[in-house]
Amino acid sequence: MQIEFRPIILAGGSGTRFWPRSRRARAKQVLALDGERTMIQRTLDRLTAPDRLTAPDRLEPLAQPHDVWVITNSLLSGMICSQLDCVPEQQVVCEPAARNTAPAAGLAAFLIERLSPEAVLGIFPADHVIGDEAAFVATIRRAIELAAAGDNMVVLGIEPTRPETGYGYIETGERFDDGVLRVRRFTEKPNRERAEEFVTAGNYYWNSGMFVWSAKTLTNAVRELLPDTAPLLDKIAAAWDTPDFERVFGELYPLCENISVDYAILEPRSARGEHHSNLYCIPAKFGWSDLGSWTALHEYQVEQKAADEHDNVLEASGSVVLGSKGNYVFSPDKLVALVGVQNLVVVETEDALLITTLAHSQEVGKVVKELAARGDEKLT
Repeated sequence: MQIEFRPIILAGGSGTRFWPRSRRARAKQVLALDGERTMIQRTLDRLTAPDRLTAPDRLEPLAQPHDVWVITNSLLSGMICSQLDCVPEQQVVCEPAARNTAPAAGLAAFLIERLSPEAVLGIFPADHVIGDEAAFVATIRRAIELAAAGDNMVVLGIEPTRPETGYGYIETGERFDDGVLRVRRFTEKPNRERAEEFVTAGNYYWNSGMFVWSAKTLTNAVRELLPDTAPLLDKIAAAWDTPDFERVFGELYPLCENISVDYAILEPRSARGEHHSNLYCIPAKFGWSDLGSWTALHEYQVEQKAADEHDNVLEASGSVVLGSKGNYVFSPDKLVALVGVQNLVVVETEDALLITTLAHSQEVGKVVKELAARGDEKLT
């Protein structure tokens, strides 16, 4: 029997760490940060159009565009509908308030449960970069099979390359012959010392934020673990495709708990124990980056051979580089000259200029908070 698969793309973030290119109404998921296609277009491509790959890697798509749902906000919805014009517009759902990933994923599950409770959902952030798309498709197919086989939740894990404190970690246990691992527990964003212990242990993976489960499995988990939020999502789903939907959605969704899937669902579910939680991890061996900062983008482009021999990445109309290394510069309409500098991030837009270092690029989001506190809305 063919498994019905519905991808859910989460695209509500503001991407503040990519300021000044990323703004509330032009967040990083609708930008082309490392190519011609935007981040969300590339996300849709690998889910619905792997036929873009050249033989012998050409594959059947995981889903059709009409199977895809997008959860976003009103500031981005117009641009997303334009960029993803093959996705039904009514399936680009605008949250009336930001409520983190648990209500967003739960909303999609409650909506789809009414249409097809056995459908398997895949949760995909809109702003990830995948290196080997054929391997990605094969991995998701295995996750879909596992999710459809019972009350199972599958998370894609990334083998850690450093003691990163900005990611959640998955502790794994028993390994099956096909490489699938049981999950022991989830740990959210540890301090440096614990992150180093996790990497050394060898059985921890970064939580990629990509999950696969049936609509029924997720709605049941929300009902069990978020008992105040579940009735709200149920009422919203009941109003879907009626004249009252926007009113009901606008009134009830802001009352949902503001919490991530990790904290709301995965951590308490893992407390059942490794052999009773039905939580599984599939190691992702397809090359992954969440491009979470200018530093991450610089590292990715260096890996992709988009830098010069001294690891300078320059998007400019021309350049002169003298005694400089390890810099990222975005100034597409000007010639850029680098003289005796290293590890800088310089990003120019029509109304703003960012100058920082690779070591401090994670702090760029603080600029957006400061501008918002000043009431400078047009720059945020």
